[in-house]
Amino acid sequence: MEPGTGPDPTPDVPALDSAAVTLYRWTVVHERLTRATLAQAASETGLSLPECEAAVRQLTGACLFQELFADDVPPTDAPPDEVPPTDAPPNGAPADAARPAAWQPVSPQAATAQLLSARDTALRAREEALREQRRLIQQQRDGLAALVPVYLQARQHAFPQGTIDRLPDQFAVRSLLADVIDSCRSEVLVSKHGGSFPPAALREALPRDLALLDRGVRMRSLYQHATRFDQPTRVHAEQLIEAGAEIRTLPEVLPQLIIVDGSLALLPARSGGALIIREPDLLSYLLTVFERDWENATPFASGPQAAHDVTKTMKQSILVLLAKGLKDESIARRLGISLRTCRRHVSDLLDSLGAHSRFQAGVVAERLGLTSHPAPSNPAAEAEEPASAASCPACGDPLAAPAPSPDGHRRPGGRPPRYCSPRCRSRAYRTRQRDRADVVTEPGGGVT
Repeated sequence: MEPGTGPDPTPDVPALDSAAVTLYRWTVVHERLTRATLAQAASETGLSLPECEAAVRQLTGACLFQELFADDVPPTDAPPDEVPPTDAPPNGAPADAARPAAWQPVSPQAATAQLLSARDTALRAREEALREQRRLIQQQRDGLAALVPVYLQARQHAFPQGTIDRLPDQFAVRSLLADVIDSCRSEVLVSKHGGSFPPAALREALPRDLALLDRGVRMRSLYQHATRFDQPTRVHAEQLIEAGAEIRTLPEVLPQLIIVDGSLALLPARSGGALIIREPDLLSYLLTVFERDWENATPFASGPQAAHDVTKTMKQSILVLLAKGLKDESIARRLGISLRTCRRHVSDLLDSLGAHSRFQAGVVAERLGLTSHPAPSNPAAEAEEPASAASCPACGDPLAAPAPSPDGHRRPGGRPPRYCSPRCRSRAYRTRQRDRADVVTEPGGGVT
């Protein structure tokens, strides 16, 4: 009989009613119940004699009473001759030979072991059989998955114009990825979505990526801004950069993309596996999308100033998505940050704009021109910009130019005003203080 298909080796534990529990308590106190003391037990517990007899049957069935026959009962406990048996056996057979003369209480632990030990043993045997079946299934799956690279290479030869294939699960993806990376000759492009990556995945990828860079293969990766604030991901990125990789960040990137030598791409599939792209036109499109994002991305850097700049860019991205009517959950998911971090940034933006609602914040941001997509930071271009600004960064009102000296030159030490009023200057100062406090790593990964 197959494991798990046969009947239970033992019946269910009988249920006990209140009369059985009462009689069990009385018997434990008096150490034994005999036919002579059955009436006494009924009188002292307030039960009727039929109720006591039914309770005895329940307790015996639950292994809480051990039956003792005449040979097991000491003479002092033997029932007297004047107590007639209630259910004497027929044909004149001796009563003591057919019915128990007494009942010994048994502890619940012992009763449990007696009732359930056979069932527990059978279940353990079933579990062991199931584990063995799972091991055999996994062994067969691994053997078939090892043929995936052979299948894909054969497909590539059969259809030289390019194909789109599907990998069923992550195991097949990792197997193919290891084979493709080992055969890579020129460049690997990676786009990863998320504010943090699992440490186990980082540990698995680091030796493979370092070996790739050691062979002289160029590696370019796009991460989200939020990865700069996750300690394991930041350390991983710094190790790759030191080995020669190029990493840049954006507020939003493609969910997952790997392009190898411009001839093969891996995209995530809804089933949990991946799509393998070899079709030339589709590959050209993916390469164009990656290069566009790469040009708009910011080189990966750490440190307070870099984190401060990225935080400002993320806040502007949140403002853009906020103006489009997205909820906090959608914004956090798209930017790879935690929901708590997103709500904190939204609160800061509402305060800095003087808005009392999300809708009002979107209107104010549109009026001030703050909802355009942020451009990548360029320190050289920023250095060439004039020190003066055409409008107040806090409210958008035009700024007055500094008064010139009588000889027509700017006054010594005079700088153009950055804000139109002390109130705007104070508001900007409070915003900068909050931004500095935001440069902290949150336990869940993301920007706080």
